[in-house]
Amino acid sequence: MAELETLTGEPARLSNAYQNWYRFSRNPTAVIGAAIVIISILAAVLAPYITPHPEHVGAAVNFRARHLPPSAEYWFGTDNVGRDIFTRVIFGARISLLLALVVLGTAVPFGTMLGLLAGYFGGWVETVIMRLTDIALAIPPLVMALAVAAVLSPDLINSMLAIAGLWWTWHTRLIYSITRQLRSQEFVEAAETLGASKFHILFREILPNCVSALAVKTSLDCGFVILVGASLSFLGLGIQPPTPDLGTMVSQGSAFLPDYWWESVLPGFAILFIALGFNLLGDGLRDLFDVQEVK
Repeated sequence: MAELETLTGEPARLSNAYQNWYRFSRNPTAVIGAAIVIISILAAVLAPYITPHPEHVGAAVNFRARHLPPSAEYWFGTDNVGRDIFTRVIFGARISLLLALVVLGTAVPFGTMLGLLAGYFGGWVETVIMRLTDIALAIPPLVMALAVAAVLSPDLINSMLAIAGLWWTWHTRLIYSITRQLRSQEFVEAAETLGASKFHILFREILPNCVSALAVKTSLDCGFVILVGASLSFLGLGIQPPTPDLGTMVSQGSAFLPDYWWESVLPGFAILFIALGFNLLGDGLRDLFDVQEVK
């Protein structure tokens, strides 16, 4: 019997994976979003090799090429000190994606753990965790990020800490809600009856059923984290020059509008492009996993 389950289990998993891929591929929104995300990640990883002027990432100066419009040599034109904007946009996208990776790589596991504990154990554990979560939710993430960046020196590390400091709350509430619904299900009660440990129930029974909602929430959050990071940099409280950052480039280029529009508009389009990709991917995953509500 065990051999039969082994023989039939693998084809069943492959069939489910194929069905999921087929449903995903038939969703134009999801495919476009995935393509944008993949292009953005590949461009960021391969930035030193695909950019025409990688030496313009730092404090390079070429006053002879100041404020040049987009051309075959400078695809996005040049800025006020003659640096290639396309090169700096690609390297700036790398910084934005790194910010999203670190913030969500910290906030998602932390928030998920708290949500599992509060939803499963209940009682005083639930009260303490959820009240702390409610207090943190009352503080807008951007305001908190502005306060932290203003008190500490504005740089990449402090921007990550400021944003991650409150982003875990959304994932805590999401996993808490799902766990409360699952803890009374028959498969959880069966595991408890068989003497399964709390660790097994939390991470082998409940957590796998939260993965689809987590995937949707995380993909949608990537776009928001990038927008918050760009907002900090736009206000001068994020990553500092000469490190290329999309928000900083929009801020500096806005001083030369409308004559040299490309210095501000094209980095702004880069922010829109990346955030749109993650949002479309999140919508596609929500349709794929049939997640009704993600908060």
